[in-house]
Amino acid sequence: MTANPATIRKADRARQVADLLRQQIHCGQCPDPLPTETELATEFSISRNTVREALALLRDEGLVGRVPRVGTYVAQRKYDHGLDSLRGLKETLRGHGEVRNEVRAALRLTPPPAVARRLGLGTDETVVYLERLRYLGDLPLSLDHTYLAPDIGEQVLDCDLGSQDIFALIEQIGGRPLGQADLAVEAITADIHSAATLQAPEGSALLLLERLTYLADGRPVDLEYIRMRGDRITLRDSLFRTTEGNDWRLSHHGVGRSAG
Repeated sequence: MTANPATIRKADRARQVADLLRQQIHCGQCPDPLPTETELATEFSISRNTVREALALLRDEGLVGRVPRVGTYVAQRKYDHGLDSLRGLKETLRGHGEVRNEVRAALRLTPPPAVARRLGLGTDETVVYLERLRYLGDLPLSLDHTYLAPDIGEQVLDCDLGSQDIFALIEQIGGRPLGQADLAVEAITADIHSAATLQAPEGSALLLLERLTYLADGRPVDLEYIRMRGDRITLRDSLFRTTEGNDWRLSHHGVGRSAG
């Protein structure tokens, strides 16, 4: 049965409109400043009160600002971070500005057993651990904790960590491209330390990327935990539906690859 649009609650309509406006802003399809409340009410066939609720949601996200008797403007835009290829942040944001790294730690340590297992290391082996705060211009975007296999990590320590992606350094050291990566993404809230480091409000949404990257021969060499500001990054990809026998499933068109 098709629901009568008149039965949709105002709060639900406001969220629907906010979702559509958010997408248009991210894709550059929404003018800046935004259309007036009256124009938006006409476009979405809703009341001006519902428009105000939708814009209030976007304002609370920090996406738009509102000035009385002036209008609504885009306060900030997000940067697309694709999931369709294995790329470093510098490669991903090429064209948007300079990506630089503040190296907060670069040392050898005995890894926790869980890390050693992921990297296929023995209990007596060490790893190279890196902590980097990554900026786009003056904007902090991500806080990266990286564990590198010892043979790769030792050589990475001698490289320029302030301006290069780890992926690029690994490929320079090995003389061949990386193979693939296993990636998990989840939303977490910013703890006090992470919020202060990323200049984000405490308790705000962060994207946590856990990524294990392999050489072309299948050896795991790079385990990373990356906290990204959810208010500045949008993860994007295209999904394709495939069949296997009589079973239907949703398939990523770049299985085994991720963006970093």
